[in-house]
Parts: sequence; structure tokens; C-alpha cells
Amino acid sequence: MAKAKFILKEPKAKEETLVYMLYNYQYRRFKYSTGEKINPKFWNPESQRAKETKKFAEYPEFNTRLDKLESGIKTAFRKLLNDGIQPNNTNLKEELEACLSDNILQAKRTTLLKFIENYIEESKAHKKEGTVKVYTTTFNYLKKYSNSLNKELDFHTINLEFYNQYIAYLSIENKLAANTVGKHIKTLKSFLNEATDRGYNTNLEFKKRKFKTLREESDSIYLSIKELDCFEKLDLSASPRLDKVRDLFLIGCYTGLRFSDFTQIKPENIISEKSIIQVRTQKTGERVSIPLHKTVKKILKKYDNELPKAYTNQVMNRYLKDVASLAGLKENVETTITRGGKVEKTPIKKFDLVSTHTARRSFATNLYLADVPTISIMKITGHRSERSFMQYIKITQEQNADKLVNHPFFN
Repeated sequence: MAKAKFILKEPKAKEETLVYMLYNYQYRRFKYSTGEKINPKFWNPESQRAKETKKFAEYPEFNTRLDKLESGIKTAFRKLLNDGIQPNNTNLKEELEACLSDNILQAKRTTLLKFIENYIEESKAHKKEGTVKVYTTTFNYLKKYSNSLNKELDFHTINLEFYNQYIAYLSIENKLAANTVGKHIKTLKSFLNEATDRGYNTNLEFKKRKFKTLREESDSIYLSIKELDCFEKLDLSASPRLDKVRDLFLIGCYTGLRFSDFTQIKPENIISEKSIIQVRTQKTGERVSIPLHKTVKKILKKYDNELPKAYTNQVMNRYLKDVASLAGLKENVETTITRGGKVEKTPIKKFDLVSTHTARRSFATNLYLADVPTISIMKITGHRSERSFMQYIKITQEQNADKLVNHPFFN
């Protein structure tokens, strides 16, 4: 017997999550996003409705909307049978939305750009400023593209033809680098996934294999232990600002923490009796435990475990280039970047490539070269897969051969 039930997308979430309607019929299952969201603490899984509580004052209207959905799916199913049509997920969805056409639920229909605009506003309340900035930049490019065509972008227009034309628009007309183009596609796909989950979008062309995120290997560098020693031995007493930047950078190089984390280390993060640092990372919220390297101990002692307040990331990157230059990192490094569909090669002094993120990459690469187990390094860096971790490691073919030369296979 056909039956509808309602479930939460993330029943253990601490904030609002989507409500799905499941309809089992003729050994099939139809899954439909209601577009409704509720905090799991206000949800009654037994009744499959919102709890009748003053803390969720809108529960009467909320439950009424779910009742109308349940009634709508039953009506849609009966109508198909009465019309002699064999129900399937496609015609069931069409019939359900036809049944709801006079219902307030249909008012949730919106265009792609309007959805993104509203989603960005919603994200400002619970996502980081940097994430919202990325969303806004992608949104602005989509609007510019739409205006250039004098045509409204909507969910149904997102297909492989759009993908190819938009890639060309970003890379050739706007001369964006390949990785920047890839980031815009990745962000667009996240918008479309969210819209699909909420029931606004049914076009899944963006999930096709060819609708891919572009990526080319970046020319980021790492600093060897020898180069880090040069940093450490610099006498920067005449320049307190460079001295502070050098010390904070070395903390990053020997902990593997991101800039947002190694600049926020407090005395309470230092577990002296175990000789480790324990930090809950800002980006992922994970707690990591990192052994205290001798250089880190030396710097912490210099500041009585109270690290100096950091400059902004932008300012620190500027000063780091001065420190790296003083440390002798003056050899030329050839960089390549694909812009406007063309590969550009440019020689750049190595010190100009040093940034706060070089610290984290140096940590991972130096530990890998020292034969520390990959899984142990990933526990600190937070990489979820060995594939993503290996893209992070910067070693030459010669260094890789040196690592293998003493392997039993070659002896």
C-alpha cells in the first residue's frame, strides 16, 4: 500500500535541516524535498511532524504544509492510476506539483540568480566572511554573463552548452587563470546542489562528468629544513616587525597549522608535560595534537608562551618576502599559469613565492621526506584522502628517487 512519510536530511544536526518526503509505492520510492527546514530538536520522528511547543511557535502552519504535501502526493498517485497511467517518479513529481499549483508551496519557485542572491544573504549569518566573499564574486560573474547575453540565467539553462560558453567567457573574455575559473565552476555547482536539495532545481546536467571543475597544478613552493635553518639563524633584532613575522612563520612551518590557527596559539594550547600543542582548527573545527618541535619550543620560550599578535595575512605575506630575501632565497623559479587559454611562463625570484601558506606546505613535505607515515601527517594537516594529500606535497623526481633508493625493492 502506498504510504508517505517525512524524514530529516540531517537528523543529528545542531541547526536547521531540510525535511524530505518519502513516498513508497509499487516497490518503488519517491523522494521529494519539501523545501521546509527545521531544527531537529523541534522534530518528532514518531509523528513525523514538528513538536507542539512554544519554542517553535510556527508549528501549526509548518505541520499544515506537510499535511498538504502528504494529501497532494496521495491525490497525485490516485489521479495517475485513475487516468490509466503507470506511476513513476517523473510523472508523480509532475502531478504532485500540479496538485500543489494553488498551494503556497509553489510560491517557492525562483530563478537561479534570485536563489543565489537569497542564499548569499542567508549565508552571511552562519558562514565565514571569506566564504561569502567567494559566493559573491561568483554571483557577480554570473550576473555579468547573463547581462552580456541579454538573457536570464535559470536552472533549466544550465547544461553542457552553457558550461562550455561560460568557461570561454571567464577564461578568454575575462582572462581569468584556469584555477580561478575552476573555483567559479566549483562554487556554481555548490549553489546548484543546495538548490536541488531544497527542491528548487530538478535539472541535473551539472552532475555530468564533462561538467567538471578545471584545475592545474599551482607553482607553490616549500622550504627545506636547510632553508628554514637560514630563516631561524637570521639576526632580525634591528627590525622587530620582521623578527615577529619570521617567528610566527616558523611556528607554522613546524606545526602544519593554517595561518588562522598558528597565529591564535594561546598558553592553554600548550601541554608542556606531554610536549604537544592541542588546537581546534578554525576551518574544520577538528581538534589536532602536534608534537612540539625544538624550534617551536625555542620560540615559545622567547615569548614566555605568549606569541605576539600577528599582522593581517596580507601584511604578513608582504613582510615574509623581505625575510625570505634576507635568508638568501634569490634563485629564479619558473612559474606557469594558463590565462585566456594560453600558457604563460614567467621566472620569479623564490622569495617572491613565499607566503604564510608555504609554512603548512613545508611542514607536510618535510615530514614526508623524513619518512613520517602519511596517515600521521594527515592527522595533523586534516587531509581526508591520500590523493588530496599527495597533491599538497612538493617534491622533485630526484627527491622521490632518493626516498626510494634504500627501499628493499631496489636492493
